[in-house]
Amino acid sequence: MALRPGDSGLRQLDLNLLPVFAALMRERSVTRAGQALFLSQPATSAALARLRAFFRDELFIRNGNALEPTPRAEALMAELEPALQSVAGAISGATPFDPATDTRTFRIGMSEDVGLAIIPLLPRLRAAAPHCRVVIRAANYLTIPGLLDAGEIGTAIGYFEDLPAAAKQRVLRRDGFRVLRDATSPGPIDLESYCARPHLLVTPRGDLTGFVDELLKQMGRRRQVVLGMPEFGLLPQTLLGSDLLCVVSEALVEALMATKYGAMLAADPPPFPCPDSVIRMAWRTALDHDPGEVWLRAQLIHWLTRRG
Repeated sequence: MALRPGDSGLRQLDLNLLPVFAALMRERSVTRAGQALFLSQPATSAALARLRAFFRDELFIRNGNALEPTPRAEALMAELEPALQSVAGAISGATPFDPATDTRTFRIGMSEDVGLAIIPLLPRLRAAAPHCRVVIRAANYLTIPGLLDAGEIGTAIGYFEDLPAAAKQRVLRRDGFRVLRDATSPGPIDLESYCARPHLLVTPRGDLTGFVDELLKQMGRRRQVVLGMPEFGLLPQTLLGSDLLCVVSEALVEALMATKYGAMLAADPPPFPCPDSVIRMAWRTALDHDPGEVWLRAQLIHWLTRRG
């Protein structure tokens, strides 16, 4: 006899946890399962804790460096694996997509600097999918996880690491940073002039310190941030005619150099080692096989991973 949702407990279970369970069964490791699903280790561990609480079973017991499934976990996997495969197949074939005729709405969350790089792509999307609508939400590493989890956006692009269990991600590009300045101001920038010049910091939270200040502190140096502003779009007009410096990602430099301000700006390598600037794309697991979302992600990936 088929169980009704109320009888089976489906109403109480977050179904997004099931891919995590399947990955744990395959990988027998929280770390490797998280990597397979593009989740951080803390997010995967939290999902496992929720699974244990729901099923009232340990599910996996550590045996040396591996996780051994309990009899309850083995029984669950035997029942769930065919169902998960059926659901994935149904999703992939349930919503055909023709960009020339489809009328759906795409919702994308992205940080503002990434948004500046995306702007030239928008007319191309419009030409390829003339009846579709695109809604872009301002989002950052603090808000992207919640927006994805709530289903308010289908795709996110920006700088982030921890994501909800119901999301997948991939790295789009790894870049360095550059020191942006008015092209008529002295340059290139060495460490002495960098520390002596005034600085601009894009700071949505309103603070006046960033990762550069931590790097300089480790070197026994410091800089003076004299101006904080909330938006990257204000950078060109603010830097022009001043001796201000601002550290930005190479992706943003490319976007700004393609504007009317490009010839008036200069970008120097930072005079100290910097970490990579990593732009990631994330999307809801439920949309992993949706043909329209797959098409949109392909357009975004092609645009953001190109060089030159």
